[in-house]
Amino acid sequence: MDVRVGDTLLMKKKHPCGSDRFAVLRIGADFKIKCTGCGHEVMLERVKVEKNIKKIIREDSE
Repeated sequence: MDVRVGDTLLMKKKHPCGSDRFAVLRIGADFKIKCTGCGHEVMLERVKVEKNIKKIIREDSE
């Protein structure tokens, strides 16, 4: 899966605050994502994040 730092992920499940969009802050064996609704930052395993992605929203400046 082609996920880059700066992308916004539309997830299958919502965060408890009600938002289903997360900004990608760090990529590696784990992903660090930030809820765009409340600003809560979470570190999750790559497999768990990739399984729950519905859509990748990327703002290309090309």
